Amino acid sequence: MTGKANSEGPVSSPEKIAPDSTKAPTTEPSGEVAAAESPEQQQDPEPQKPGSQTLDPEAPAAPATLATTKPEPPSEDVPSVPLQLTVEDVSHSSLTVSWEPPEKLGRLGLQGYVLEFCQEGASEWVPVNARPVMVTQQTIRNLTLGDKFFLRVAAVSSAGAGPPAVLDQPVHIQEITEAPKIRVPRHLRQTYIRQVGEPVNLQIPFQAKPKPQATWTHNGQALDTQRVNVRSGDQDTILFIRSAQRSDSGHYELTVHLEGLEAKATIDILVIEKPGPPSSIKILDVWGCNAALEWTPPQDTGNTELLGYTVQKADKKTGQWFTVLERYHPTTCTISDLIIGNSYSFRVFSENLCGLSDSAITTKELAHIRKTDIAAKPKGFIERDFSEAPSFTQPLADHTSTPGYSTQLFCSVRASPKPKIIWMKNKMDIQGDPKYRAVSEQGVCTLEIRKPSPFDSGVYTCKAINVLGEASVDCRLEVKASATH
Repeated sequence: MTGKANSEGPVSSPEKIAPDSTKAPTTEPSGEVAAAESPEQQQDPEPQKPGSQTLDPEAPAAPATLATTKPEPPSEDVPSVPLQLTVEDVSHSSLTVSWEPPEKLGRLGLQGYVLEFCQEGASEWVPVNARPVMVTQQTIRNLTLGDKFFLRVAAVSSAGAGPPAVLDQPVHIQEITEAPKIRVPRHLRQTYIRQVGEPVNLQIPFQAKPKPQATWTHNGQALDTQRVNVRSGDQDTILFIRSAQRSDSGHYELTVHLEGLEAKATIDILVIEKPGPPSSIKILDVWGCNAALEWTPPQDTGNTELLGYTVQKADKKTGQWFTVLERYHPTTCTISDLIIGNSYSFRVFSENLCGLSDSAITTKELAHIRKTDIAAKPKGFIERDFSEAPSFTQPLADHTSTPGYSTQLFCSVRASPKPKIIWMKNKMDIQGDPKYRAVSEQGVCTLEIRKPSPFDSGVYTCKAINVLGEASVDCRLEVKASATH
């Protein structure tokens, strides 16, 4: 920075910015140069663009530091050295520096700061602004990749410029590399469920500098570009499927590459649809006002687990269907409170997250509820002993559950007299534990496990005991969390 006078007066002091000869290049002034200046040379220089020019010693905006014949101003008239000159940010085409005001502003007050730079290997200091500015942070733009600059800043009063603060090392203008990071949205950290025909639109933000390359795979294979569209920008990537099909389910892996560095994230997508109806149904028995039914699970569950079955009845007189059971898990049931004299049909729907199956399986035969007073009792009728030891007609099934979502275990037992039901976990009795709720109704035994955790995994046993004997069935429950990323 020069100390020459000009018509505006912001840097009109005979003082000069004295560069630190041990840290950055300097230029020694001479009195003859000051005397030879013309009035035109005393006008404010234009702001310089360091990255777009060679620092020519004869350029008007980059004169050598000048001395004058005027007497040196008293030291208390000029500000002291600015404090904490720091480089805040460097990119491939700009750099930002900041500093703190000096401890002493001088008796005449502060008029601003002059920031100068000197390219490594050159000898001239070039001011960034034509006049002092009242800011303590400046950004120099339009720099050239690979350049190195020394920087200094001085505070200016009407008496002149104080001593400058100089950076110890030159600043290198270079591309800053930031390792890639993927930020998976919270709702995609567990399985992302869509129905068949719905669109899939995943927007995954990431960070990296410079712009990285983002690639996707489906179950370890390249995407089908006929069905899946991908658009990647500087800060995110979008995966779009216009109409999802069940074949689109699976593991989608996003990889963000940058100069040998990479980050990965996995998104699990499940595309589901309504299940099919149960495969078959039949009436097992009719007695009194009751009818026992049995059916088989559907062949197609809709690509997800079933939530249960809906059982309905309709009497032959009206033909209207009424729901008896909803989200019922076993494949056998007993329907009670039927009206004597009526004949009934029954049907069963399957249900999953998409809803009930579009159709139901219906019994081919009718259940006739006969009047008991017209039944003739043959002579010599020998009353049959229905007593029998417990036996399970449907065992427990191994089950996998998700933490935090209550789950149920089911089995069916037949015995007379009515057996005592005992539930155990890993051979330990769990009766009375508030975490478990056991229900036994009409031979169907249910154990509800409330909000299970991985600790609740293990082998569960249902034991039925009466005076004639006992029986038990086992299953394994596994509680595991969905993968998160």
